[in-house]
Amino acid sequence: MSTSYQVKVKWGKELYPDIELNTDEPPMVFKAQLFALTGVQPHRQKIMLKGATIKEDSWDGLKLKNGVTVLMMGSKEEDVPVEPTEKPNFIEDMTEAERNTALELPVGIKNLGNTCYLNAVVQCLKTVPELHKSIKEFKPKKTDSSASGGSGVASAMTMVEVDSGSLLTLAIQDCYRTIDSGKTAIPLVLVNLFRSTFPRFAEQGEQGMYMQQDASECWTELMRLLQQEVPAIDKEKTVKNFSSSLIDQFFCGEYSCEWKCVENEEEEVTHTTDKFQQLMCHITQDVKYLHTGLVARMQENITKKSAALDRDAVYTKKSKISRLPAYLAVEMVRFFYKEKEAVNAKILKDVKFPMVLDVFDLCTPELQKKLAPIRAKYKDMEERQLEEERAKKRGKPLSPSEKPKTKSLPFSFEDDFGSNNSGFYQLQAVLTHQGRSSSSGHYVGWVRWRGGEWLKCDDDEVTPVTEEDILKLSGGGDWHCAYILLYGPRILEMLDEEGKEEGKPAQEAKMETE
Repeated sequence: MSTSYQVKVKWGKELYPDIELNTDEPPMVFKAQLFALTGVQPHRQKIMLKGATIKEDSWDGLKLKNGVTVLMMGSKEEDVPVEPTEKPNFIEDMTEAERNTALELPVGIKNLGNTCYLNAVVQCLKTVPELHKSIKEFKPKKTDSSASGGSGVASAMTMVEVDSGSLLTLAIQDCYRTIDSGKTAIPLVLVNLFRSTFPRFAEQGEQGMYMQQDASECWTELMRLLQQEVPAIDKEKTVKNFSSSLIDQFFCGEYSCEWKCVENEEEEVTHTTDKFQQLMCHITQDVKYLHTGLVARMQENITKKSAALDRDAVYTKKSKISRLPAYLAVEMVRFFYKEKEAVNAKILKDVKFPMVLDVFDLCTPELQKKLAPIRAKYKDMEERQLEEERAKKRGKPLSPSEKPKTKSLPFSFEDDFGSNNSGFYQLQAVLTHQGRSSSSGHYVGWVRWRGGEWLKCDDDEVTPVTEEDILKLSGGGDWHCAYILLYGPRILEMLDEEGKEEGKPAQEAKMETE
C-alpha cells in the first residue's frame, strides 16, 4: 500500500530531517527534492536504505517507515575534478554532442519515448533571453514548516517543502544548464515531474508505452506553471496588471473588446478588456497568409445571455490590442476534432508567415499613437540594411570599418517594461508538427541562433538550417508544418559614433537592453 513518510536524509556530514517521501510518486520526484536541497543533480545521486539501493522507477523491496534514515551519496558537478581528455580527431567517430561542440553548435535534448513535444517547447522557450536567464538563476519557493521546533538557517533548510511547480522549474533549469555546458540533456527528472504534475500527459497505450501528446497543450501548461514560479524583473517599471511575473511582463498582451448585440439594435454597446498569452490564427479556405488569419480573428460572433432580451442572443465582438508583449506567440490552429475517428485531425493547408511581423493595424488607436514615434525610426535602419545587401550583391560587402556605428534602443515603453513599443516583431522560433494528428507524428523546434542563422532542434540532433528552410515550414503537405510561431521584438539600431556595430545578433542586443 502506497503512503507518505517523513524520513531523514544523510548526505556526507549533513543530516536533513523531516523530508517527505511519497511512494505515490516515482523515485525521480524524491531525487528532485534532494536536488533542490543539496544541489546534487539527480543523475549523480545514489540513494540507499539499509543496504538496498532505490531504483529509478519503483520503490519495490524497500522497508519504509517514519523517521528512517536514508543515505544519499553523490557530489555536486562543480565539486568533481574533471580529468582532461583529448578530443576525437575524426568527426565521423564523434557522438552528436561531441560533433556539435567541435563545430561550435548547441546540443539538444534526448527523446525518452514520445517526448519530442516537450523537448520542442523547452527549446523554443529557451530562445527568450530574459526567461532563459531567470530560469537558470531560479531558486525555489520555500515554505517554513518548522512549527514543531528548531531554529537557525540550517534548521529552516531541513524543514522546507518545495512544491511540484518549483521542482518542475528546477528540472527545466537542470536541462538548460546541461545544454549550455555543451552536453546533451537527458531529461529523466523533467519528464517524470511533468507527467506527475500534469497526469493527462502520462497517458499510456495498450502496450504500456507513453503516448504522443499535443505540443500546444504542453506549451500552455508550462507557461501557466512558469507564470506562477518565475518572478517579474523590475516590476516597479511595469504596468501594474502585468507585473506579477516574468510571463505576464514579456508574454501577456491585452485586448480592448467591443460587444454589440446583432439581434437588438437598441441595446447599448459594451466594452471589456481581456488578457492573452498568444494570438490565434484560424485556418480557413480564405486564409493564405498569417496576417489574414490574425485579422479575421479580431472580429467574431458569439452567443451569450442578453439582459435586455432576457435570452441568449448573438453578439459581434470586435477586438483590438491595447498592450503588446515583447514576445508574441501565435498558434496556427491546425487541428480539429473528428468525432467519427475520435482524433484531432490536421489541416495541412499552406499558410505563409513572415520573418518580420507588423501588427500595427491590430492595435487600438490609442496604442497606435504611442507606437508611431519609434516606428518612424525604423526607416533609417532599413535603408542602411538595404544598402549593405546591395553592396553584398555587387560583390563588394562593407568591411567592419565601413559599417556605421550604431546603438540598440530599448524595445519596451519606459513605463511598461516587457512590452513592445513599435509593433514590429522578428521571428525567433517555430514549433512544427509532422504527421496527421496531434496525438501522433513528430514535433521539432526550429530556433534562431546567431543573426540570420537557424538551428533545427530535432530532440538530441541539432543541425544548422537557413531562413529559406524556415519559410518552407508553412505547410501544404506531409513535411513539417508550423504549429506555434514565437516572435520577439525587432531590435532598433540607431546611428551612434561610439555605439555597437550594425549587424550584431538580435539576441545579444536584447540582453544588452536590460
